[in-house]
Amino acid sequence: MVMTDSIRPVFFKMDNVIQNYPWGSVTSVQQLFCTANPDAQPQAEIWMGAHPNGCSTIDMSGKPVLLSDFIATDPDAILGANTQATFGELPYLFKVLAAEKALSIQVHPSKAQAEVGFAKEDAEGIPRNAGNRNYKDPNHKPELVFALTPYQAMNGFREIADIVVQFETLNIPVLSGLVAAFSAEQNEAGLQAFFQAMLSLEGEVKETAVNALLAYANTHQEDALFGLLIELAEQYPGDIGLFAPLMLNVLTLQPGEAMFLDACTPHAYIKGTGLEIMANSDNVLRAGLTPKYMDVPELVASTLFVTKPVDSLLLAPELGEGSQHYPIPVPDFKFSVYQQVSNTVIEHHSAEILFAVDAPVTVTHQNGETITIEKGESVFIPAYALSYAASCNGCFARAYN
Repeated sequence: MVMTDSIRPVFFKMDNVIQNYPWGSVTSVQQLFCTANPDAQPQAEIWMGAHPNGCSTIDMSGKPVLLSDFIATDPDAILGANTQATFGELPYLFKVLAAEKALSIQVHPSKAQAEVGFAKEDAEGIPRNAGNRNYKDPNHKPELVFALTPYQAMNGFREIADIVVQFETLNIPVLSGLVAAFSAEQNEAGLQAFFQAMLSLEGEVKETAVNALLAYANTHQEDALFGLLIELAEQYPGDIGLFAPLMLNVLTLQPGEAMFLDACTPHAYIKGTGLEIMANSDNVLRAGLTPKYMDVPELVASTLFVTKPVDSLLLAPELGEGSQHYPIPVPDFKFSVYQQVSNTVIEHHSAEILFAVDAPVTVTHQNGETITIEKGESVFIPAYALSYAASCNGCFARAYN
């Protein structure tokens, strides 16, 4: 018998995959959410969603079921008809991200670039799990990060004149020709040529340049930027990405602040714990601070060489009663935060995930169903629920589209 929407279960507690990437924090997730970590593993990311590389399971009458399998039983009703027609899947991946070491500097391609690149690599017969594969899927990967602790990151190019001054001050002889050419052409074309040339340095020239950078940094550690370079050099010795903080904006989000990361924009997470929501993609083009494959020409072709003023990096929310709604310029996902609410009614037309940040969250439905999740836990709510009421003495986050 097919259950009607009025008697279907509407709240599904989630069991989420923890990714033990080596850059992850051993302590942060455990401290924030009382999550067990008996083997002292780096708990880098908690994945909430239906991504095949880490699909959540949900509790259905006491039995664990893959979220992807549940969605497949009735995608129109569970995702919402518009979402199913547009995306054909849950279009976002929601995460907790806890970085103890810096992640690689990276650029995510636009949707159009990803579609072309994915088809091209498929046609060339490059296995989708190959280390030298750039495009794992035909999707873009815009992201939002919401800080739970102080969260240090790089995002977008500095003002061009600032980059030139940084490198002129270093006065590294093996880079003098590149810097002079960039100084003479301080525009997007000049930035592209300089960025590509820096990432393409090899052998003795690269080694000499990095050593000179660190020599300068060691004598200027009182400057936070060069103190950061010393830390990064301990994590990624000899990496050309050590020059990135001189070219990219470096900022630290305070708890409760958020930042959007556009396609075609170089960025990196350095240290801290936050919530992250992104389009359901795994496309990454790397630009340093990594031992992994770097395809510099493809990276450059997928990068917009425009500067981002520092004061434009934080994303200001639209405020409601007890809520903050972040304006996202893509249709794949939306993100809101609720603080100290009592029986606040939330109407929706897509599948969504609620995550309890620092206190229990209780949700109730007009059919009489109710569930309480503790901090660090999440609940999946299908589109067919249509609305529910939420109460929380602390903070919870809402992912939807």
